This record gives sequence, structure tokens and C-alpha cells, in this order.
Amino acid sequence: MASHMEYIDKGNKTSLLIAKIVSYIFLVFVTVLSLFSFYLLIINATRSNAQLQAGFTLLPKEHFIDNLVTAWNDQSIFFLPQGMLNSFIVSACTCIISTYFSAMTAYGVCVYDFKGRNVAHKFIILVMMIPTQVSALGFVKLVNALGLTNTYWPLIIPAIAAPATYFYMKQYIDSTLPLEIVEAARVDGSNEFRTFNFICTPILKPALAVQMIFSFVGTWNNFFTPALILDKKEVWTLPIMLSVVRSRINSQAGDMGEVYMIILLAIVPVVVVYLFLSKFIIGGVTLGSVKG
Repeated sequence: MASHMEYIDKGNKTSLLIAKIVSYIFLVFVTVLSLFSFYLLIINATRSNAQLQAGFTLLPKEHFIDNLVTAWNDQSIFFLPQGMLNSFIVSACTCIISTYFSAMTAYGVCVYDFKGRNVAHKFIILVMMIPTQVSALGFVKLVNALGLTNTYWPLIIPAIAAPATYFYMKQYIDSTLPLEIVEAARVDGSNEFRTFNFICTPILKPALAVQMIFSFVGTWNNFFTPALILDKKEVWTLPIMLSVVRSRINSQAGDMGEVYMIILLAIVPVVVVYLFLSKFIIGGVTLGSVKG
């Protein structure tokens, strides 16, 4: 009987070991597959235009500095670092105000029991279904009428109304924020803004970090809206500059090495922002598990 149990126990351990090995192999495969495109991007950023046209390779070449200098000093897009700075200003401001005001809106809908609350929630969700392209013509006319062409205000201020971010924050608040904390803060004499900013916001930190990442990346990669209202080279964002450089490829006057270099430089700030905010996500999840 004892030997039979030992045999079963050994079989279970073997099955678990095999399952673990298969899991690790699968995870390694998915990781390599995910990072392979970034590896190719780095490799292509080290190749000249002629080498890129010659075909595919997995080995780096010696033209990284040449491509960097070409992209950095390309006068047709004014000045690449200026474009990166422009994109960062717009993206940083957008992700902050979009996340903050969306969280505040979701907090108000969840915490306050007012007449028309369900109607307001459904209206916001309905707005989320409307594509940006539908309102583009009216948006451009309004920007021109207000004299805001070639400024960043039309790119930043509308981010206050972000239905998708609101929806995510509402779902998170419904499942995470205990209303008893809000009631206790009110009893202690805390006003509503203080309650939200200093009591509720730390609890919502993981969700805020996630939405800031999504908002930053979405704005950083946004080409459509900036292209409608930014005409001057000195206020162009990075996607517009990349589009101008990429358009020259079709006329045989472009440099694919420069294109890959600009794409590589465009990814770096996004990675930095993700690495900076990811610790808040992990910290928030760990804190929640400890409290649980």
C-alpha cells in the first residue's frame, strides 16, 4: 500500500514538473516572439538605406551613428528633438488631466446618489461609441474660429473628457473603493476634494497608473488630430515628422535607415514612462494582496 502511494506521489510530481517545463517553454516562446520585432527595429536602425533594400538580416551593421545624425539634423522636419519635446509636452499634459478628471468624474458617479446618475453614465458610454473622425470637421472649424491653430490647447483640453478612461475608472472604483471610507472622511470633517485627492487617490493608484500609460501612449502615437491643426514645422509632433520622412520613401528620395532610427527614438520615451509607472501598478497590487 505504501509503495503504491509512493508511486502515485512520484507520478504527480513528474506531471507537475512536465507541466512547469511546458509552461516555461511557452512563456519563453511568447517573450521572444514579442521582443523579436523590437530586435529587428534595433538591427534595422544600424543599417544603411542600401543595406535595407538588399534584404533581411539578423546581424547589426555599422551605420547606427550615421542614421542618428541624419535623423537628428533633417531640416525637412525642422528639428527632431523639438518634435520629441512637442510630443512629450502634449502627451504628458494629456495623460495627467485625462486620468485625473476621468477618475474624478467616475468618483462622483459612484459616490454621489443624485437624480440622473444612470442617465449621465449611459450618456458618457454613448459618447465613447462616437469615432473621432465623425467630429473632425466641426473640431477643425472650431479651432480655426478660436484662433488656436498651431497651438497645443486643442490637443490637451479635450482630453478632460475621456469616456473610455472614465469607464475603466468607474469599474475599478466600484470594485475597489469602500464607500465607508468616504463616509468616515465626511464625518471627520474632510471636504470632498480633500477626500478624493488624499484618501481615495492612493487607493486608485494602480488604476491611475494603467490609464496614464494608455493615455500617454495613445497621445504619443496620435497622428490624426495633430495633423489637422498643426501646420508649422516647429510645432509638429513626432508622428507628423515620421510621416513626412516616410512619405519620401515612395519617391526614392527617402532613407529607410533614418525612418527606422526615428521609430526607435520614438519608442524610447514610451518605454521609460512604462517602466516608471509600472512600479506603481505592482506596488498597488502587492498592497492590495497584503491587506486582503
